[in-house]
Amino acid sequence: MTSFARLVSAAALFVLPLSSTASASSDDAWDEFAKDVAAKCTALAEGRIEEPKVVVDPFGTESYGMAILTGKAVGADATVSSICVYDKKSQTAEIGGELPADQVTITVP
Repeated sequence: MTSFARLVSAAALFVLPLSSTASASSDDAWDEFAKDVAAKCTALAEGRIEEPKVVVDPFGTESYGMAILTGKAVGADATVSSICVYDKKSQTAEIGGELPADQVTITVP
């Protein structure tokens, strides 16, 4: 085995364990991201949707996280949904208006 091949083999042995740690770390970061999006969007739905169910796009776009909230409209019998956009840079969220069930149907387990 040439010295170059030994060097590449040694480098691979060093890097492989680190890649699994980075992957786990990334999974944890994405989980935290989704929790933050859900929490901030749910807070914005207060007074609009009773006990909203939230579906978070697991990664969003480069700049934004997105979620859809659905549930019973406060003070009505209608089911509504709202789209929430989360700015990854400022970590703030904004929620759109209520979309009636005949326009948007969301099923959340």
